[in-house]
Order: sequence, then C-alpha cells, then structure tokens
Amino acid sequence: MIILSVDSATPVAAVAVCQDGVILAEEMLNVGNTHSVQLMPMIADVLAKSGIEIKEVDAVAVSQGPGSFTGLRIGMATAKGLAQGAGIKLITVPTLDSLAENLWGLSGLVCPILNAKKNEVYSAVYRFNGENAERLSEYLAIAPADLIKELGKNSENIYFLGDGVPVYREMLAEKLGERARFVKADKMLNSGSALAILGYEKALKGEFAELYTAEPIYIRKCEAQIRWEAAHPGECAL
Repeated sequence: MIILSVDSATPVAAVAVCQDGVILAEEMLNVGNTHSVQLMPMIADVLAKSGIEIKEVDAVAVSQGPGSFTGLRIGMATAKGLAQGAGIKLITVPTLDSLAENLWGLSGLVCPILNAKKNEVYSAVYRFNGENAERLSEYLAIAPADLIKELGKNSENIYFLGDGVPVYREMLAEKLGERARFVKADKMLNSGSALAILGYEKALKGEFAELYTAEPIYIRKCEAQIRWEAAHPGECAL
C-alpha cells in the first residue's frame, strides 16, 4: 500500500511517500508560508524520486489541523485535488497527532504546541501506551498560562515540541521547572514521514475520509469571520 502525505498546516511544508510502512522519500521546507508555490513541486519530486506515479498511490494523507487557516486550506485543496484527479482515497490526520508521533514510544507526557498567535497555542496532551499514542485532552486553542495550569496538576515530565516552543519556552521552563523537557531540533517540527505512517495505519483500518465533505479542524473562528459577526450581530454569514 502506497501513501502520499501532504502537510502545510504550519509554516513547515512537508511531504513524504510511504510504501507498506516504509518511508521511501521525504521533503521538508521551513522557510515560511510559501505553500502555494512549494507544495506541488515537492510532491512531484518525492514521487519521482520514489519511482512512483500518482495513479499508483492508494491514498493521500493530509494534515487536517489545527494550524494556519490559509495553510490548512491549501493542504486540503491540494490533497483533495490529487485524490479526485487520480481516483484514490483521502485520509485526514489531525496535525497535533502527527506532531506527537515524532516522540513515539517516549515515556512521559507529550505536549505539542503550535503558535496560534493572539497569545494562544494549539495544543493537546498525549501519553504513549505500547504502540499507540493516547490523547488525554481535547484539541485546544488555549492561552499558554492556562495550559501550564492544567499541566501543573500532575507530577510527570512533559516533553514539548512544535513551533510554539521557541515562543513560550522561557515561560514553560519557569513555571514547570525540571518537568518541562524540550526536544531537539530534528524532532521539533511537523514531519511528512510521521504523517505518512499515521495515514498508513488509518488506511489499514479502512479509516478513509469522505472526499467532498472532509474539512480542516480550525478549533476557533478566523479573524475575518470574527470581524464580520461583530459588524453584523445576529446575522448569518452564509
């Protein structure tokens, strides 16, 4: 089974090709939000280097969010277009799940944090249980101080990763002390290979998304919607 992964939920653009659970090729760029320019050439490159044509792919796995609203829309539109054009399956994987997968098998709590701006982070808390990551919380858009308060309710070590770490590392270390652990740079950001493996595992279970109704996980409203609702109280935007 061949899975193509597409992740543009954050400033990182990441793609990979996985065949029967083995990563054949992977590319990642962390150069800013240039997904509309970079994503398709990256996909073409990993497929070519893998010696695989898009029609041979069984499913496209896309990072579903939360994350950048624009990045999520680009990734979802790209994945849906490829799936529809090639007549293949679509798989959606929550962005925080695939980020947590970078620390598969680690003992302790894993807490990916993405910079949601507006003094918030997107986050969730995980614990690895055997071969699987158990998610212990909802997907959150939360103020870092409130997240720290929740994490302070237990005594376990907490491993942080994600693009929110450089922004809030000092606060996390100050409030949580030695319990706050920070991963190295090679595990910090979203990975196309982690997304591809989770997509492969979903495909084995037959957990495919509906092509025409699958949507990103936004968690909170976009700025344009907030402003429209403030200017048109009681009205529907549709």
